[in-house]
Order: sequence, then C-alpha cells, then structure tokens
Amino acid sequence: MIISQPWRRQDLTYCSNVHPAETEQALAQVINLFINGVRQARALDSMGSGLWLTAKLASELTAKPEKLNAFQDLLQKNHINLFTLNGFPFGDFHAESVKARVYSPDWSEPERLQYTLNLAQILATCLPDEAPEGTISTLPLGYKLSWNAERHQASLKNLVSLAQALAELKQSSGHNIRVCLEMEPDCVLEATSEIIRFFQHDLPAQAQAMGVDSSLINSHLGICYDVCHQAVMFEDITNSLVRLLTAGIVIGKIQISSALELHKPNNPANKELLRQFAEPKYLHQVRTLQDGKVLGVTDLIEAFDTTSFPDTQPWRVHFHVPIQTTSLAQQELGTTQAAILKVLDFLTITPNCRPHLEVETYTWQVLPAALRPQNDQALIAGLTAELDWLERAMSDRNLLV
Repeated sequence: MIISQPWRRQDLTYCSNVHPAETEQALAQVINLFINGVRQARALDSMGSGLWLTAKLASELTAKPEKLNAFQDLLQKNHINLFTLNGFPFGDFHAESVKARVYSPDWSEPERLQYTLNLAQILATCLPDEAPEGTISTLPLGYKLSWNAERHQASLKNLVSLAQALAELKQSSGHNIRVCLEMEPDCVLEATSEIIRFFQHDLPAQAQAMGVDSSLINSHLGICYDVCHQAVMFEDITNSLVRLLTAGIVIGKIQISSALELHKPNNPANKELLRQFAEPKYLHQVRTLQDGKVLGVTDLIEAFDTTSFPDTQPWRVHFHVPIQTTSLAQQELGTTQAAILKVLDFLTITPNCRPHLEVETYTWQVLPAALRPQNDQALIAGLTAELDWLERAMSDRNLLV
C-alpha cells in the first residue's frame, strides 16, 4: 500500500519530463517556475512532484553531498514533496529527434542499473518521513525490435541486483523504494500477459539462480501502469488491472495519460486530421483491431506510408494528449479518456490498491501549433487544467478529500 485512501489533492502530481532539464540551472527553473507555478495555481500549501532527473544530473547529485543538499533546499523552498521519479528517459529527452533512442541504455546495460540506483539514493534522501514508499518508473526492459536472449538474461541479472541493492538501501535509509516497470507498445513488455509472466516466472527463476530471496522482488519491484499505453494496446483496462493484482504484482504508480483515437481512418479527410500529429521528435506507435487481433506499426508516419495497414477499424496512437480532452480538431479525432475513468472506477472498488498517481502529458510542446501552449504561463495553465480535471473525476468517485 502506497498512501492511505482517499487521496489528498497534494498527492496528485504531473511528470516533469514535459520540461527540458539537462542542466542544474534548467532543473532549478523547472522547479521554481513550472512545478511551483502549478502548485500556486492549484492553491496548495504543498504539492507532490513526479520529477524527471537525467542520468547526468542524478550522477552529480549523488556524487556531491553539497549538491544534493542544495536540491533538497530547492524542493523545500518551493513546498514540493518528492515521492516519485520518472527514470524512463536516460537523458536528452528533448532533442530534435528522440524516437527509439529513449529506450537506450536498456536494462541489459550497466548504465541503466547505475542510473536507477542513483535515482533511488536521491529519492530515499528526499522522501518525506510520512511517505510509506517512494516509486521510480522505468522502461519495460528495452525495445522489442532490437531484443535477444542475451539481452534478456542480462536484464534479469540487473533487475535482481537492483532488488538486492534497494533492500540494502532500505536498511540504511529507513525508506522503501520501489522501481516500477512501465509497459509500452513495441517494448519487450508491452502487454499485461507478458509482464505477468516476467514477474511470476522470469524474475523468480533468476533470483533463485543468483541465490537471492525472491521476496525482494515483490518488496522492491512493481509496475507503473501507463493508461495511454494499455489503451493503445486495446487492452480491457479493468481486466488488466485485476489480473495484475491477482498475480500478486504491486502497482506502485499509475501514469494518468490519454491517447489519440481516429474513429474512421478509412476516411481520407480524417486521416489528414491525424497527419498533423506525425511529428519528428517522439515515437507514436499505432494499433488497430482486425478480426479481434491487435495489429500495429512502429510510428504514425508508417500508417500513412503503407497501404497494408488496415483502416476499417479505429486507430489508436501513442501520442499523449491533455487528459481533459475528449476530441481534438473535430469529433472524428478523439481520445481514450474513457480508459482513465475506468482506472478510477477500478480504484473506487479496490481499496487495497493505492498507487502514486501522476499525470504524464510530455507532448505539450509537440502538439499541432493550434493546440500548443504559446508561452510558459499557458503551459502552466494547461498542466493545471489536467490536474483540475483529474481532481473532479476523483471527487465524483469519493477518491479525493
């Protein structure tokens, strides 16, 4: 259990990977201007933060105690409580073109393990005393298109080693840190069935082979459930969440996010509405259903460039859009906001599931020009509007005080 039920307004947060933060100065601006700005706009005395720290910054903060002390002071000055981190992008997340580089280094590489350990040390140091647990979201091993058995084995060793190190960190710091794997289309773990097998079979078998108590896996590893990702995969959200909990896997964090949905892709005019979202920075995987089977392409531009991709059923696109939105441009271009409401309905009837909740719309600056915030204050207003919508939806379900 992460936090007591119901949630408080200050427990809801947004992920700061929407902001470039490659340097200490940029990180300070993110906290001073944006996170603090959203806190003030929500009229909160304090607010949680879903902070993204690059590998470079995480290394610098852990290497120099004076920098970590200054970081803590910065959070305190802005009344920000740090209880969750985004450890998915390693760095350079706002480059001109990120695409599949966001999955590198993957969990088969030592750099990924060290980065995550640095984040865990920072979070354990900054975690409020009243917080039962801190969470870190991370990639689901790596990119499926470049995966092999050797990488899979190396990733298992690294994750078991991570669980061991987190157990030691709990002993030394008194704080429990949980690293949460985040399923994503076209990654090694993209579907609920895959991640269940990974937790029930692959990880325990590797722990046994290494002579490690498998209970450390349940204590220190878990799942970050990104609603957009599983909606794109056409998963039944309620069924997916029930299966995960039934399998005994801890859902440490839920990223509240919404995907694009094109209702009638066989209409050329509708496709043109969607084409404006085919931008060059991020991957935007596309999925559709044909005869009950999920089919897909690795990026949105491919869906336009190939004639073999089916267009008789709706397309869902991995493009995070503002969660309060049900349609963009015209009604034919909708969103998967309904999947978020299904998550909240599930939480209403599942009091033993109390993950951290983090809005993650990192694509504000790559939205089509007409939808994009034109300045910092407009971005703060957009981020605040997302959290306001989430608050209302949770209040309607008695999930929020």
